[in-house]
Amino acid sequence: MIRGGKGGGRTKTGLKFERRTNLRSVILSVDEYRIRDRQVYFGERNVAELFKKRQLYSELLEKRGLDWKRYISKRLEPDGAILVLRTKILFIIEQKYQQVSGSVDEKLQTCDFKNKQYQKLLAPLGIQVRYVYVLNDWFKKPEYRDVLDYISAVGCHYFFGEIPISFLDLPL
Repeated sequence: MIRGGKGGGRTKTGLKFERRTNLRSVILSVDEYRIRDRQVYFGERNVAELFKKRQLYSELLEKRGLDWKRYISKRLEPDGAILVLRTKILFIIEQKYQQVSGSVDEKLQTCDFKNKQYQKLLAPLGIQVRYVYVLNDWFKKPEYRDVLDYISAVGCHYFFGEIPISFLDLPL
């Protein structure tokens, strides 16, 4: 939301935040990592795969023969996702940026439902799910304490301004 009530996900400051906190940037900030297409390499070893939006369906599910419509009724498209090959955990990363009150407030409360939908979708492939928000400092305000507590209570995760590479269970 832009001050004055217009805008949304395409504001300039929000886009800067998204570029700084996206998975590709986080991974490439560590010297030993490189990315070729969507494959993440640590040295010479392929350790993970990256997905964003519909790539989760076209590059992960469809290539493994899974018809998502058999498991969930509506497609969910993550801002980003990383499948760690060693652990078979898919981290769903949602970036949320606010600078005035708006609809993101309510969206944070949907993490439990979305996490369960992703779990239902990926269970046939033996893939576990971790649902994660990367939030800007706006959400450090006291009025978000209950929502942040809820996110943790339902087994989801959040970080401010970054996602630690160690949280993704990738080699360091």
